[in-house]
Amino acid sequence: MDWAALARELVTLIVVIDPVGSIPVFLFAVQGVPRALHRRFALRAVAIAALVLLAFLVGGQFLLESLGLRLGSFQIAGGIILFLFALTMIFGESKPAREIEEAERDHLAGAVFPLAMPSIASPGAMLAIVILTDNDTASLTDQAITAALLMVVLLLTLGLLLAATYVHRVIGSTGASVISRVMGIVLATIAVDAVLGGFDALGVMEVAPPPVESPLTKGAPR
Repeated sequence: MDWAALARELVTLIVVIDPVGSIPVFLFAVQGVPRALHRRFALRAVAIAALVLLAFLVGGQFLLESLGLRLGSFQIAGGIILFLFALTMIFGESKPAREIEEAERDHLAGAVFPLAMPSIASPGAMLAIVILTDNDTASLTDQAITAALLMVVLLLTLGLLLAATYVHRVIGSTGASVISRVMGIVLATIAVDAVLGGFDALGVMEVAPPPVESPLTKGAPR
């Protein structure tokens, strides 16, 4: 078992799901919810996000193949979207601030929106799951391991949400914003690797293999 590869996949999932960044969203969403229901609220949000991401894990590749799309093309498109998402995390409003503003505008604060989607099951997370579980190159065992890592990250997210009041008191809104921007820098690097891997897979250009293989370009056909 390649523990280094597992660690890279785990870090990738942590970056795209951003458990810490969901804490301020949770605190806003439960403002009008009795404290006794906060645990059930967090469980419901994480469960919905898990169902969405597992659906992409199981059916994302089938969707690509049914549309006649190549993984290399999806890697490039996914990398570009991930990069743009990373830019909003680094230079724009922080993830929590943006999603809280959307909730205030639409008056839809709740477990589904904005907490489950798009805070936990973000577009970046959906794209990353499909790339990490390519059916053409990843065995069922590999996909099951990725699913297990996904559940680990979601359990971490659940734990942080259950302790959200204390955690937010410790790190504050500024701390959550800083962590979100640092994760944005890491995500931007992962996105560039995905784009380069997609060009290499399509034969557009030959890219020298990195010293350590990126989780989002693993097993890409050449």
